[in-house]
Formats: sequence, structure tokens, C-alpha cells
Amino acid sequence: MSELNDPRVLFAAERTLLAWNRTSVAWMGFGFVVERFGLFLHMAVGHETSGMQRSFSFWIGVLFVLAGTIAAIASTSQYLKVLKTLGTAEIPSGYHLHIATYLNIALALLGMSVVVYFFIA
Repeated sequence: MSELNDPRVLFAAERTLLAWNRTSVAWMGFGFVVERFGLFLHMAVGHETSGMQRSFSFWIGVLFVLAGTIAAIASTSQYLKVLKTLGTAEIPSGYHLHIATYLNIALALLGMSVVVYFFIA
């Protein structure tokens, strides 16, 4: 348990979680763009691809989206571990601790939805 008795510890942990959240969004967005650009190139050239035949850009895009999803899950787990170490003096009264946690969980679920969409579209 932390003995600092300073709410700035909580706010620093939350800022770190939200920084990882932004990183996750960026990785997922980049993965989506890479995957869709590969689809655009296939359409422009006129290649027909089957459901199982995937291009290099598809797999790179999927990996970026998965990396963003994993980063969102890992950073949420790390944040929850930090929260367990905080004392009551470090948490301001009436402060909602888990808003950023819910945001990251929603982001991870959306990332997995995008990966599923890649495979069915």
C-alpha cells in the first residue's frame, strides 16, 4: 500500500492509462487504414480474392488492430493493479475511479469487433 497520501499518484496513473488508450486507438486506426488500403489496391488492380486468400496488408492491418487491443487490455490491468495499492487519502471523495477503465474495456471490445469484421467482410 502506498504511503504518499497524495491524490496526484492516482491522477498520474490515470494519465498513464489514458496515454495508453490514445496509443491503442492510434494502432487500431493505423491497422484499419493499412488493411483498407490493401483492399483498395486489390480493387484498383482488379484482383479477385477469396475469403481465405489474404494479402500482406490484411495481415499487417490485423496485427496492428490486435496490438492496439492487447495494449488496451494490458494497460487496464496495470491500472487496476495500481488502484489496489492506493490508500483512501490518495483517492478524492466522490471521484469516479473506473471511467477510464470502462473506456479501455470498450476500446478493446471495439478492437476485437474490427478484427472480426476484417475476416467476415
